[in-house]
Amino acid sequence: MAMEIKEPRIGVFVCHCGVNIGGFVDVPDVAEYAKTLPNVVHAENNLYTCADDGLTAIKNAIKEKNLTRVIVASCTPRTHAPLFMRICEEAGLNKYLFTFVNIREHCSWVHMKEQEKATAKSKDLIKMGVARAVLLEPQEEVKIDVRPSSLVIGGGIAGMTAALNLANQGFETHLIEKEPELGGFLRKLSTLYQTQESSAKAYEGLIKKVEANDKIQLYKNTTLKSLTGYIGKYDAVLNVNGEDKEIGVGTIIVATGADEYRPKGLYGLGEHDNIITLTDFEKMVKEDKVPADLKSVAFITCSGARGQDKEYCSRICCTVTVKNAMKVMEMASKGGDAEAKVEEASVDEKAVSDKEEEKAEEPEEEEGESRRRSRRDRRGRRGGRRRGAERGEERPKERGAAVDVTVFNRGITTYGIEQELLYNKSREQRVKFVRFVPENPPKVSMEDGKLTVSYYHETLKADRKMNPDLIILATPLTQRPDAQELSKMLKVPLGRDEFFLEAHVKLRPVDFATDGIFLCGTAHGPANITEAVAQAYGAASRASIPMSLGYVQAEAIVSYVDRERCSGCKSCEVVCPYGAIQFDEEGLAEVIVAACKGCGTCGSICPEKAITMTHYTDEQLTAEALAALEEVGT
Repeated sequence: MAMEIKEPRIGVFVCHCGVNIGGFVDVPDVAEYAKTLPNVVHAENNLYTCADDGLTAIKNAIKEKNLTRVIVASCTPRTHAPLFMRICEEAGLNKYLFTFVNIREHCSWVHMKEQEKATAKSKDLIKMGVARAVLLEPQEEVKIDVRPSSLVIGGGIAGMTAALNLANQGFETHLIEKEPELGGFLRKLSTLYQTQESSAKAYEGLIKKVEANDKIQLYKNTTLKSLTGYIGKYDAVLNVNGEDKEIGVGTIIVATGADEYRPKGLYGLGEHDNIITLTDFEKMVKEDKVPADLKSVAFITCSGARGQDKEYCSRICCTVTVKNAMKVMEMASKGGDAEAKVEEASVDEKAVSDKEEEKAEEPEEEEGESRRRSRRDRRGRRGGRRRGAERGEERPKERGAAVDVTVFNRGITTYGIEQELLYNKSREQRVKFVRFVPENPPKVSMEDGKLTVSYYHETLKADRKMNPDLIILATPLTQRPDAQELSKMLKVPLGRDEFFLEAHVKLRPVDFATDGIFLCGTAHGPANITEAVAQAYGAASRASIPMSLGYVQAEAIVSYVDRERCSGCKSCEVVCPYGAIQFDEEGLAEVIVAACKGCGTCGSICPEKAITMTHYTDEQLTAEALAALEEVGT
């Protein structure tokens, strides 16, 4: 939307942002200063410029003061620039005639102990913004066609859910899975802690729906070999059973899942057959290969996580540990039914005998004080038994508790109501939880031919030992080994923990910074089934928007190549992180507007100075710099 502008008429809106800015900067003084700057015809301060009253003030000022430029001095443009640009458009002003001045992150937060200097710096930043705003020009955004088809990478529960959601909306969907079967990591599990049902019930129905859906093109034993293009026009080459197949899609969803971390040698893993991981145990349960003669089982949580090997908490390990601890108790209880019945009978007989004895001892006219004394004695005996157990004295076995289950932990993280109830239930079933600190974890060794766990009991303040028949390590989920290669191919980032990194944890949790590519499931980080499915629906929803519209509107902040200066050296193509530079038949560079993100890397490396940025031209940036240097006499 272009417009002719004869004279720059600038409006400046300075935000208090509560105490974030107003607590360290004299905002009214800054607003008054802005009125003295060249071409500024209106300036005001607002408590929260992003609130309804602040946005209304901007719209009204544009119309009443005939503003041709708008400056908002507040917080980060990363979160709020689109909002203010939309408000300018609603008021009839081209949104590229708006500029942001960050006086929170760039000023008040870093100078909170120097309030006078922070106020002076805020004035300087606004002066620089005004100098640039004078040179702003209206820009037009280009519409780009989007193919109504999508590529989903990964055939686990998240990938299948996303593919089905897109297919049910009528979009052609290509679902690729590198394994021979769909189902992903869920195939390795025996039961689900939410329902205690077989994990197969969670994925078998999905697989049938995927295979029966005409809109889903399913490829097993398939990997992504190469990818070119941009949102709306991605060209992919698939490696299907060793043969190449080319497809064209408009959007992509990454649902590659995660692997279990197997730290060889940690706590003796890989050195002894009876030291296994949670997934190993799930497989044993699923195949009915759990030894029937288990008398003692130890779980060790955070094995390789939370600073041991990996820095992060894997979130779901504690709940899975609790579930499997209860599974051990359940299997032992079933295995000892006959013994339990005998014990139950003897307990019942003893209970009847005790009652008869108590009744016989009571006088016909028992005094109230005597009754109270008798109750106190019984409570004392029960308390004595509890104290004896705390001192390590052997407690009589509970009915059905034919195995001793101990969970060594650094603190159980069972987030959510269902998980917390599961934890409470495990304690009721006599699962023991022994806490340790990172500086003094349990030690696993072989002593006299027996597997031994030596540990310090934080509650009892004593060194203890146990000889478990089986040790189960709760290890974290970790990124798949091919993630680095895939991230480079898709031009999407991995985070510090090596999982795929979203564009914004709150504002764009299932988007990548690269438009048209979305994320869900454990490829993003450790998650339970409910969370993975929710993310899959979110990713499918986001991917469906441009495909439903049939086009995307690319931002006008892109690189521009002066063909008369370009020498065709291809330096820009090498450094472009988005693959937005291509070369025509004459060997000259041209920009793919849909793929360009306006980062300016190409312009900074061009030896011929043939590349400039729209909305951030050399003239505009130079004007800002000169405004900053005016008062120092430069």
